[in-house]
Amino acid sequence: MKRDFTSVQNIYIICGKTDMRKGIDGLATLVQDSFELDPYSDSIFLFSGWSKDRYKCLYFDGDGFAMLYKRLDNGKLQWPKDENEVRSLSQQELRWLLEGLSLQQPKAIAKSAKGVF
Repeated sequence: MKRDFTSVQNIYIICGKTDMRKGIDGLATLVQDSFELDPYSDSIFLFSGWSKDRYKCLYFDGDGFAMLYKRLDNGKLQWPKDENEVRSLSQQELRWLLEGLSLQQPKAIAKSAKGVF
């Protein structure tokens, strides 16, 4: 199953450590009960555990849930540490995260607000 997720409406990262023994039902329940988000929405939910060298991605594609589990052979993710936080990510922030970079890139050119001259 290869799918292009660039058109997904929302990308959420569940910050802090998640019990990576959880399966689809456990992760969907966590999203719904702890963070009051809809796991059936057009959204990707990202989770990481203690070691930060692996992550899970949960997505509902219309007829069921798909879960991607990836373990990095080399390196670690720069996963945010706040246990009680969920963040919405842009496609660019997702790329940074999965390439091992921090979500905050101080040297990146920030987008300007409309009407600022």
